[in-house]
Amino acid sequence: MPSTFQIEQLKSRLAKLSRHETEGEPARFTLGIDRVDAYLDPGPCLFCLHDIQAENAADAVAANAFALGLASRAARDRPLLWAFQNLASQEAGGLHGSGLHEWGLRPETVLIVRVRDATSLLAAGEEALKSGAVGAVLMSGWGEAKAMTLTASRRLALAARSGGSTAFVVRAAAAAVPSAAETRWSVRAAQSTALEAGAPGRPAFVAALTRSRQGAASTEWTLEWDRESGTFCEPAPLSGRLVSVPVVGSSATRGDAAELRRTG
Repeated sequence: MPSTFQIEQLKSRLAKLSRHETEGEPARFTLGIDRVDAYLDPGPCLFCLHDIQAENAADAVAANAFALGLASRAARDRPLLWAFQNLASQEAGGLHGSGLHEWGLRPETVLIVRVRDATSLLAAGEEALKSGAVGAVLMSGWGEAKAMTLTASRRLALAARSGGSTAFVVRAAAAAVPSAAETRWSVRAAQSTALEAGAPGRPAFVAALTRSRQGAASTEWTLEWDRESGTFCEPAPLSGRLVSVPVVGSSATRGDAAELRRTG
């Protein structure tokens, strides 16, 4: 469990962010692609919980990238809190300010919280959601954890509703568990399309909707993230694509190189 001092520190930092009034705001957000948004109509719910599962441990980066895209869309112009379990940073790589900028975010609007374990991750996320000081809370975990229960997910859903923030939980190297999430996704890495002069393409992933409380049937899409518009977008035709190789930091999850070069 996080210490009382750590919780108070988090509360103090959240209090410095202006509270955003949520009354009268739209209840949904979109991904930015007409055909996907039409399928999800009326769209994922703001101020709810959404679960994102990495299909395999090596897909942790792709899962976090997709979740960051969702969180960016849900937060709109409000700050974003990203809570990282230490092991997730060690295995999949840490955050960097220039990387957030390349994503299209202003680093000063992103509050980073690092925690020791899943219990602390959930506690920090719940506290941030209840504060109402941020537009979205992204919680990135790693590995199996007894703390990730149906009850814990219900607490996050209630905190999101009461605080007017949207919650996103990312799990990697762990089996899916029952959840009170409004939507559940499984994500893996995909090929990206090379930009001009062979420059690396946009972040790309295959996002499979595995459950929606709005009744949408399970399906999947190959998506890219457009930093200029701050939306998901359709990938270009296959010709000229570059493979998006997941970043894996541990020999336990490294495996064969051919296994990592999936095309989606």
